[in-house]
Formats: sequence, C-alpha cells, structure tokens
Amino acid sequence: MLTYIIRRVLIMIPTLMVISVLVFTIIQLPPGDIITSRLQELQQQGQDISAEAVAALRQRYHLNDPLHIQYWRWVTGFVQGDMGYSVMYGQSVNTLIWERLGYTLLLTLSATLFTWIVAFPVGVLSALRQYSAFDYIATVLAFLGLATPNFLLALVLMYLGYEWFGIAIGGLFSPEYAAAAWSGAKLVDLLSHLWIPAVVLGTAGMAGLMRIMRANLLDELGKPYVATAMAKGLSPARLVIKYPLRIAINPFISTVGWMLPALLSGAAITSVVLSLPTTGPLLLESLKNQDMYLAGSFLMMLSTLTVIGTLISDVLLAVVDPRIRYE
Repeated sequence: MLTYIIRRVLIMIPTLMVISVLVFTIIQLPPGDIITSRLQELQQQGQDISAEAVAALRQRYHLNDPLHIQYWRWVTGFVQGDMGYSVMYGQSVNTLIWERLGYTLLLTLSATLFTWIVAFPVGVLSALRQYSAFDYIATVLAFLGLATPNFLLALVLMYLGYEWFGIAIGGLFSPEYAAAAWSGAKLVDLLSHLWIPAVVLGTAGMAGLMRIMRANLLDELGKPYVATAMAKGLSPARLVIKYPLRIAINPFISTVGWMLPALLSGAAITSVVLSLPTTGPLLLESLKNQDMYLAGSFLMMLSTLTVIGTLISDVLLAVVDPRIRYE
C-alpha cells in the first residue's frame, strides 16, 4: 500500500504540471485579456480611459510580457503559496479565496451530510423491499432529482417561498444580520437559511447515490454466498449488515474524495441564483473576465484537490473492501 501511495504521489507532479499548462493556455485562448474586459465595461458605462493609462496598466500587471514568462511567474508564485493579484477585484487572490472559503466549506459539508443521510437508508430499504410501494415512490423521486438541475430547483423554491410563505429565499443571512458581528442570534439565522441551499445542492447527488446503492445491494443479495449464509441460519439483519451492505457501500466511499474540489467550487450557478457568498460565483466571474491569476489559481486548486481526493478515495476503498488490493 505504501509503495502504491508513493507511486501515485510521484505521478501527481507531472500530471499537475500538464494541467497548469492547459489551464494557462485555455484562459489565454480568447482574444483580449482582463484589461480589455475592464475597458469594455467602462466604455459601456460611458467612461473613457486614455491610451497612456491602458499602457500603464498593462505594464503594471506584466501583460506585455511573453506568454511563457507570464506562465512561469504565475506557476512559481502558486507553488510558493502566493496566488497573485486579481485585477478585477483589486485584491490579493489569497484574500479573495480565504474570505469565502469558510461559507463554501460549511455549505458543501451540509449538502454532503444531507446526501448521505437520505441516500444511504432509502437506497438500502429500496433494495430490501424491491417492487414495493416504497421502492416505486423512491424511484420516481430519484429520477426527478436526477432530471432537475440544481439551479432550476433553486428557482422553483425561491418562487414557492415568496408566493406561498412571503419569504425571500436567498443568501445565508437575513438583511439585518448580513453585516452584523457574529453572535448567537446570527448563528441561528445562518442555520435557518443553510438548509435550503444544502437541500438544493444535495438533491442530485442524493438521487444518484440512492439508485447506485439500490442496484449494488440488489446485485450482492442475489449472489450464492447470501443464500449459503441464510441456509446456515444467519439472521437477515446481521447478514445484510455484515456482508452485502459492506460491499455495496463502495460508491459512498469512492465519492469521499470528490468533496475536496467541491469545497472550493461551491456550485457556481446555484450560488449565483441563491446569492450565496461562496467561491463559486468568484470563479465564474474570473473566467468570464479572463482574470488570469484568480481564474488560474482557482482551477489549479480544484485540480490539485481532485487528484488528492481521488487518491484518498482509492485508499479508503482498499481499507473498507478486502477484495481491493493495490500492488
């Protein structure tokens, strides 16, 4: 196992190097750059900037340097922990990311917890009560969850909340607590708003895991070792928990690593719809405006977390399932 982990870590280095080149190239592919985007916005607002000011800005942010020099400056700074300066927001990229990461972390963990709490027992009961009324209802709800985009579900909830209850569903705080100092009342207000985006973000994942859990458990229950164990007098509950369930749970373990990049991405479109102060809208805006340091650093962090998360999932699978061995 240790040899496998070391080999995977060594493979990560060239993998991330290739990803960094692709990220830089793709962001630079569209015509123009962040200065061009900012000029277009100012011109739409009726403001003009002199050519000398534009040249000074390009010189200040090293946009006149050759691309390979710009790439090297960005990637070496990222490796050293300095993700650069965002021209669009006029702040350090480190500051922009860290000030929103806490809310993104809380929201992602809440959505994941909701996904597992619902998907695990419903998937197991659907398999144990195959073709029952419960199974059919769960199947219909699962297909609805898979077919409905998260942002559309958010829009529906916002409409229903306003039309039926007269409340505005959006954000993580009520207006009176948005800029207030932290207190017990503000924490309670946060928790009262948190469940809505958690349910919205967790719905699709819950539906998918529920169906996978049902299918895997049904597959295991039909194998000869289950019939043999029951013939020997093992109780059904103990049999299911000790053998088939332990193997069928693999999809939950294999998706643990996906939480890491999700902690940063923050479901961008849904966050925009619900006005959530997460990192997702920040990533979306930086890509639209070709803010190289902000967008590139975001994507590199996502790639790094994805690679690390995949390794963590593989290791956990080997620990939980004795059939899996890595040489």
